[in-house]
Amino acid sequence: MRRRGLFALAAGAVLPVSAVAAEAAWKPDRPLRVVVPFAPGGATDVVARVLADTVGALLGQPLVIENRPGGAAGLIGTEAVAKAAPDGHTILINSNAHVVAPALVSRMPYDAVADFAAVAHLGRIPQVLVVNPRLPVTDLASLLAWLRGRDGKANFAAAGIGSANHLASEVFRAATRIEVQMVQYRGGGPAMQAVISGEADLCVDPVASAIGHIRGGSVRPIVVAGASRSGALPDVPSASDAGLPDFSASAWIAAFAPAQTPPAAVAALNGAFNTAMQRLEARLTELAIERRPELADPAALRAFVREDALRSQQVLRNAGVRPE
Repeated sequence: MRRRGLFALAAGAVLPVSAVAAEAAWKPDRPLRVVVPFAPGGATDVVARVLADTVGALLGQPLVIENRPGGAAGLIGTEAVAKAAPDGHTILINSNAHVVAPALVSRMPYDAVADFAAVAHLGRIPQVLVVNPRLPVTDLASLLAWLRGRDGKANFAAAGIGSANHLASEVFRAATRIEVQMVQYRGGGPAMQAVISGEADLCVDPVASAIGHIRGGSVRPIVVAGASRSGALPDVPSASDAGLPDFSASAWIAAFAPAQTPPAAVAALNGAFNTAMQRLEARLTELAIERRPELADPAALRAFVREDALRSQQVLRNAGVRPE
């Protein structure tokens, strides 16, 4: 009886291994189409292109990047993936704009959670609060004092309604309870230029795109939004370090596939992206892209996306943004 029980236990232990092997055996049989729902050059596009060659080599097929900008929060390209064949050969690489769209569009053509299979988390992008260097402020305390003295007349530049920059600025406004004039620009670049020129006083921007301006002295960094500093800006305190723990906001990038994509394909894609992230970590660090190993599993990523959707949409509702 004991030997029979041991045999049954051993046989049962083999089954999960066999299942994992079956999943790992999936391979694409043609090039993979990777849709980035934004114009070339942004952080999402850059990450997709940095990873593409390595992921393609691991899968045995090239990744073909297709930029499909348009619509609120990348709606057009994202919808194209939602409606693509769920065979593992079409991938969406999107930012947290993916979960913001429902707060901006009243009649969504897809469900940002239910219509996609979470594949892989491709990095966190810390954001930094910067000011025009001519302002008489050097740290968070002096900035808050200056803003209070402006009686709501300071200009806070944002990169368009629903952007990661806009979300972060609304989180800052809520955390400090200081009124500012929110000015929307057509992207992060124009918002940053407004601060550099003095047209606006401050903005929040991804570290990856702000770091060149910071090093050049055209803007002054105040805090990195969140509990931890950025490895790319080690001398800039985090918001928690500076005494404002509720100012926590970062952008993220992730890969998705259409819902109903076979689990074997999702597992293979997930493994390839995670391996590529590890191999290219030094390059991603240069771009201020931070890996989050705790979100490496598709199930963990799916839960994270669902939670971030609720949080981000609530931030916009609190700011008075309504879907149109």
